[in-house]
Amino acid sequence: MNLTIVSGPPSSGKTAVILKTIAALKSRGVKVGVVKFDCLYTDDDKAYAEAGVPVQKGLSGALCPDHFFASNIEEIVRWGKQSELDLLITESAGLCNRCSPYLKQVKGVCVIDNLSGINTPRKIGPLLKSADLVVITKGDIVSQAEREVFAARVSSVNPRALILPVNGLTGQGAYELSTLLYNPDLQVETVQGMQLRFPMPAALCSYCLGETRIGQAFQLGNVKKMDLGEPEA
Repeated sequence: MNLTIVSGPPSSGKTAVILKTIAALKSRGVKVGVVKFDCLYTDDDKAYAEAGVPVQKGLSGALCPDHFFASNIEEIVRWGKQSELDLLITESAGLCNRCSPYLKQVKGVCVIDNLSGINTPRKIGPLLKSADLVVITKGDIVSQAEREVFAARVSSVNPRALILPVNGLTGQGAYELSTLLYNPDLQVETVQGMQLRFPMPAALCSYCLGETRIGQAFQLGNVKKMDLGEPEA
């Protein structure tokens, strides 16, 4: 089974791109399944089910979705193999711009849209910087010059990644993407023992553990303070 991890900021068009790509894969006889990760709510699993795609949904709740992903990916791969999938795609929530969901030896895809602002690529950490493939969506809404500037900004942040424009509404570019996602020679038997490409966001402070009171006396664990300098006279 092939495994691909797709991530990106909210509303960047991840689900639409994946659905169009799956349609292209199905036309070649490739059986694809999806696991959708989110925090509080998603109905994207219904869209996958309506398209006839085997799907599972995981909501992280109060936990960081990346930590939730890392805690469940082994069982997810086992489900994919039991379902006899040729390709399993995981779709990450991708919320804090410090997300780090990619695994070494597994293809990582970041979906980002042209409407997010030309400085957005610089604001996104490992989510974009450690991806193998960057899919840029919503290019039909902006000008050619804006598309080129945005793609250049993405390339400056991650120069080794392949950049591919895809239209999640029309499916333009989805077939090309499908040829990059599935390779029958790259089989994943298990992810046990694999390593993350970048450490997860730090998440071990008193607020992570349920503290709601404000004040230094209630702050324990991994706490980071701003340097505000000396007060002016």
